[in-house]
This record gives sequence, C-alpha cells and structure tokens, in this order.
Amino acid sequence: MTDDIDFAAQSPASATPSSADGYVGDPAVRAEWDSRYADRHQLWSGQPNGALVAETAGLAPGRALDVGCGEGADALWLARGGWDVTALEVSSVALERAAGHARDADLTIRWVHAELARAALPPGSFDLVSAQYPALLRSPDGASERALLAAVAPGGVLLLVHHAGMDAEPAREDGFDPDDYVWPSMVVALLDDDWEVQVDEQRARVVPDGGAGAHHTDDVVLRARRLR
Repeated sequence: MTDDIDFAAQSPASATPSSADGYVGDPAVRAEWDSRYADRHQLWSGQPNGALVAETAGLAPGRALDVGCGEGADALWLARGGWDVTALEVSSVALERAAGHARDADLTIRWVHAELARAALPPGSFDLVSAQYPALLRSPDGASERALLAAVAPGGVLLLVHHAGMDAEPAREDGFDPDDYVWPSMVVALLDDDWEVQVDEQRARVVPDGGAGAHHTDDVVLRARRLR
C-alpha cells in the first residue's frame, strides 16, 4: 500500500464511496451519468476490457489509476493481479456498485468521486493510468488531457482506449457529440520528448458479451511510456 499518498475525495473499499455532497466536479455531469446507470441494473458486461488485459500483460504490478471506472470490472481485475488500484468515477451510482463488487471479492481499492481534471491527484504517482473509453469532456485549456499525462509516474504507462469509426451524426441525434470529448489523437498531440509512444493504432476490439457499447467493433489504442 502507499500510505504516503493523500488522495482527494477517496474512501476505502470497505466503505460506501463518497456521497453527492463529497463529489468534486460539475453536478450536471454527475447527474447525467447517475441517470444512465440508474436506468439499468447493470450497464456494462462485468468483464475487464480486452485492450487492458492485452496491453498490461508484460507490466509488473504497481500503482494503477482507473479513469472512469464505471461498475468496477477493470479495477477489480487489476487488483486481483496485484495492482494497488485507485478508481475514479463521476457517478455515485456506479461507484456504489463497484465498491459492492470489491467488498464481495475482498479486494481493497481506493475510490475517488470526481471528474479527472478536478480530482487533485498527486502528480506523477501512478505506474499505470488506464482510461478505457473515457467520457472526458474537452476544454479550451486541455485540462483532461493534461491530467491524464500528469498522473503518470516516470517509467509508467498511459493506456488510453477509445471506440474507432464512430458515426458522428447518429451519435449527435442520440445526444452525444463526439467533438465534445477527448480522443487519443488529442493526447498524442501533447506528448513531447519525455514520452515514448509504444502503440498508436486501430485494431479489432475484443467485444464482451452483453453491456452497453457491445456494438462497437474497433478500438483506437494508445499506449505511451513516460521516460522521465
């Protein structure tokens, strides 16, 4: 464990994640995602994302940040693999489910109820920052992109995975404008000589059974190591 790190807005896995009045971020964002999760008993498949499993196969477990942890499948998988996991999510409904799964599995995970850009995580603290299909809102100052990069420790890895080939017009008709969100290419544009891009490609997705998003068949995968 890393007792020297003071994580903002966190609670242990043995407790219920922080309630709405402990949330750090835009209340409208929290409300939107709480509504999405509340509409279904289980929104996602409950299985770890395939790109996460593939891209971490050769990594030694260390400290991991799961950005947009949802109902906790990736966080639990990492914890079972020996990672010291901090999981961040805007939805209190999702966090409550994730924490329940962690308790049932007797796993310890730190829960952060916040938007990434406002979470005030200690910089350079994670050996793995995993963001699997994150709904990170864009801003003029690139706060979300910079927060992803800032969280990675020297020698650590950023793994950012998103859906490829998204048809923008149908998405907008469903109330989701892809242009409002951070995509891997935007993060790549910020990388300098302190980073080594190890993977930047589109590939067929390992599609889990069930869960929202199962209709997406291809991924964009960015894996970058921070050199210093």
